[in-house]
Amino acid sequence: MTVENPAPTDNPIDPYHFEPYPLQAGEEYMNEQQQTHFRAILEAWKRELMEEVDRTVHHMQDEAANFPDPTDRATQESEFSLELRTRDRERKLIRKIDQTLELLDAHEYGYCESCGVEIGLRRLEARPTATLCIDCKTLDELREKQRGG
Repeated sequence: MTVENPAPTDNPIDPYHFEPYPLQAGEEYMNEQQQTHFRAILEAWKRELMEEVDRTVHHMQDEAANFPDPTDRATQESEFSLELRTRDRERKLIRKIDQTLELLDAHEYGYCESCGVEIGLRRLEARPTATLCIDCKTLDELREKQRGG
């Protein structure tokens, strides 16, 4: 059995396993190097999601069959439905990644959209599409919980 080497990519960053940004004392928040770091993470994440969408389309085309047995047909439809729901969530995430890349282009990335403070590098590495600082996000979640959401 032979193992194929994956095709080389322009950006070898794995969106789920990357080197944390090495903070330096006195470094300006969201400087060019930090923006480059987060852009690479976001673009790798988007690329990964887009590849998964392509795999799903090919899988559904390859696996589509008209089973004579109603149980088999129902199982296949249920599996396809679950896959489509997952892809819909990923499509929404791709849209959020695109919005985040626009914030990077406008040099507005990394700042809380509610209060304007720095979100923080480690929080952004944990959740690159975060738009709220931890305090505003906590308040937002408390309000949602009180409303019964």
